[in-house]
Amino acid sequence: MITRLLITSGLLLMAAVAFAQDYSGDVFRFSNQPITGTARFQGLGGNHASLGGDASAVFSNPAGLGFYNRSELSISPGLNLLNVQSQYIDRTTTATKTAPTINNAALIFAGDPSKRGTRWKRTAFGITYSQQANLLNEFTFSGLNAKSSLADAFAQDLNRYNINSTDLNNAFDNNTGTVTNLYGGSNREISNTAYLSAAYQLYLVEPVGTTNTYARTDRFLGNSVRGTQQTQSFSARGRQTQWTFAYAGNLDDKLYLGASIALTRSRYDFTNRYDEGFANPDQIRGLSDQSELSVRGNGFNASLGAIYKPTPFLQLGVTVQSPTFSSMTETYTRSLGVDIIGIKDVDAQGRPVRFVPDIQRYDLPPNDFEYTMTTPLRASGGATFFAGKHGFVTATAEYVGYSGMRVGTSVYEGAADNQAFKNDNTGYVKSIYQNVINFRAGAELRAGIFRVRAGAAYLPSPYKSTFDALAKNGDRNTVLFSGGLGVRNERFFADVSGVMYGSKTAYVPYSVNNPQDYAGANLNSRMTNVTLSIGTFF
Repeated sequence: MITRLLITSGLLLMAAVAFAQDYSGDVFRFSNQPITGTARFQGLGGNHASLGGDASAVFSNPAGLGFYNRSELSISPGLNLLNVQSQYIDRTTTATKTAPTINNAALIFAGDPSKRGTRWKRTAFGITYSQQANLLNEFTFSGLNAKSSLADAFAQDLNRYNINSTDLNNAFDNNTGTVTNLYGGSNREISNTAYLSAAYQLYLVEPVGTTNTYARTDRFLGNSVRGTQQTQSFSARGRQTQWTFAYAGNLDDKLYLGASIALTRSRYDFTNRYDEGFANPDQIRGLSDQSELSVRGNGFNASLGAIYKPTPFLQLGVTVQSPTFSSMTETYTRSLGVDIIGIKDVDAQGRPVRFVPDIQRYDLPPNDFEYTMTTPLRASGGATFFAGKHGFVTATAEYVGYSGMRVGTSVYEGAADNQAFKNDNTGYVKSIYQNVINFRAGAELRAGIFRVRAGAAYLPSPYKSTFDALAKNGDRNTVLFSGGLGVRNERFFADVSGVMYGSKTAYVPYSVNNPQDYAGANLNSRMTNVTLSIGTFF
């Protein structure tokens, strides 16, 4: 089983030391797609089911390709700007991060008009490279905790196993200076508990009395009333991109039908560091717990779409996108260390002495894991109303089946273990996530070659109200605003858009039995995306 800090959601929702293999947050990370596409579609609030003639249609509703009567080559670079304000205990901290990206690149081939008297007027084929999920994240927080330390959580975890100090010492190899899992090398080995061995060797926990019970070593950390200065720093980059191939046809300039298949590439990396500085230290100045995660994967999905134009002033569109089926590999590493002044002891004559251990940081055994994930089914429907050549208003409702996300693996030797992993994660998904309907609306005004756009989207939280107080109060819902400008003529177009949206999330660095003794950080994230699309018709 894999023990690692659980980061749920692309913008980081919460974290805790987990003993179960809960990968529900991992699949959600690659399923959360607030906005994608070209500057035109982003300026309108996101992808719309009933619009055509734009490269975003290749993956949003492939039927929109049927509106092309000229071929197109375009690219849409962008810039993401993230601002995260963190409130932890008694302090507010702000972190920012900026990253360039390519939101979309497209090559569209429009077929020649039919001259055979058939009702199929034209067909088109499109290829796009697009960013479907942006996983940029950055935050830091700090505060003085007068009630507990991460060492309390280590002691609490260790007490679950009823292990004696002799066996705990046996998890340390003097020859190599490394730590192993509890009961390592025996048929009683407890997976991914090496961090408890490290905490013991680093003098962060100690036995209490004659029972197999452990507690934080107050004689080293100092009286808890003095407090510990706790600092968390998190930095992440990643994205899910896809190459999409789509084909569409135009029947009587009334009905447009299309289909697409996409090949996806997922990548995600984070570095997470937690530090404690002890007030008035005597023997240990502090501790640090650092972890890194690297995830890579490939997958595929397919979609079908239709747009019907009953009048010149109205278009109706529907599209269905299959889940994305992906194979993932990850590597998780973690190290635990202390800054030791000098540990008090007595020599052979009973005289007080101090010593500094040779090893003050342990690299825990890395966890390499392979799994499969299935993102949600998506279905959209919408309508566009045209005001002649002066512009249009469009709206879309998008169903996202988050409760259908799935995670599986085949790495275990026994089929029963693999099935248990799948069943456990299905249970996590169903207990945490719910299906949602996203709403998007936008408008475009036209004046000659100029375009002005505005849009908005309401994205309900996929977390059930029982998940936490933020979900219960509706604070995890997202409202998105966008706008844009554009120019286009017979040979060239250029569009620019700006998108702003925010989210409220929470992060718990560790937990102990008494909820009053630990704290969580409230994170207020603001993402701004600026996209430029330029293209030529041929």
